[in-house]
Amino acid sequence: MDKNKNTETVQMTAEEKAQFEAFKKQQAQRQAEERVQQLRDHYDSLRESFVKKTMKALTPLSDKIRQKKAEVLEEAAALQALKAELLEIKGRDMPKSHTFTNNAGTMRVTVGVYETDGYDDTVEEGIAKVKGYIESLATDPKSQQLVKMVMSLLQRSANGALKASRVVRLRKLADESGDANFLEGVKIIETAYRPAVSRTYIRCEKREIDENGGVVHDWEAIPLGMTES
Repeated sequence: MDKNKNTETVQMTAEEKAQFEAFKKQQAQRQAEERVQQLRDHYDSLRESFVKKTMKALTPLSDKIRQKKAEVLEEAAALQALKAELLEIKGRDMPKSHTFTNNAGTMRVTVGVYETDGYDDTVEEGIAKVKGYIESLATDPKSQQLVKMVMSLLQRSANGALKASRVVRLRKLADESGDANFLEGVKIIETAYRPAVSRTYIRCEKREIDENGGVVHDWEAIPLGMTES
């Protein structure tokens, strides 16, 4: 402590002390508000810079990926057409995905589509036939259980369409029943199936094998998205 530093005691009335305390409180509040505003201004500045810099860097990359994906899909389509001709595959028998592997077995590319279930208007006729048949069976606890099962298979998904996987189970039940109306209703539903392509995908993988053909490192996907890299 500096012995030469002068200190002075100020005498204040209770009112003056209260006014001084209020002044200090206001000053502290003003400083806190100024600090918050400085932080807000700094954040706004950094945010603006970050967004502009990121968009400038990644937009050309996105364009290149889109262009390259289109090129890959075009080349894959030619391979798929040749594969279909070679194997005599037509229409709905065509697989939803195709995998192409190099001769050495160290690289492969898979091209496919994601589909969402959809049906045309004739599906309602098929559903009505199935419901009409199945509801006529509700005569005892055992048949009521079957009715409940079939009705659950006819429930629609969130987008209002029947699920194709449930229709497959419905077909199995119809075959087991042997009933003409049940079979006809399921057939109408199957014929009304109109899946829609939601998006295409490309997956590239590689692996390492030794000179004897043994696997050193098994298939590993090459990251193609920002969330995978």
